[in-house]
Amino acid sequence: MDQAIGQLTPQQRQAVMMKAQQEANQQVMQQMMTQMVKQCFDKCAGTSGDRLDSKEQSCMAHCQDRYLDVREKVQGALQSRQDTM
Repeated sequence: MDQAIGQLTPQQRQAVMMKAQQEANQQVMQQMMTQMVKQCFDKCAGTSGDRLDSKEQSCMAHCQDRYLDVREKVQGALQSRQDTM
């Protein structure tokens, strides 16, 4: 594999590195979303049965909003890091 990469032009190597970084970034974001669902549900869902009541729905919305704010900041940092490559 290293030999094959060595045969690539600098532009091709950069494209391969950018693709790998994009995939890594996408994986980080997917993990964050999975974590958001789990943590918000664990925090907000009670024992009201198979549906969330209005208080639980409000809690979920606020929890998800906080996570999405953080996600936006992380995404910006990842993009900035990728742009410097």
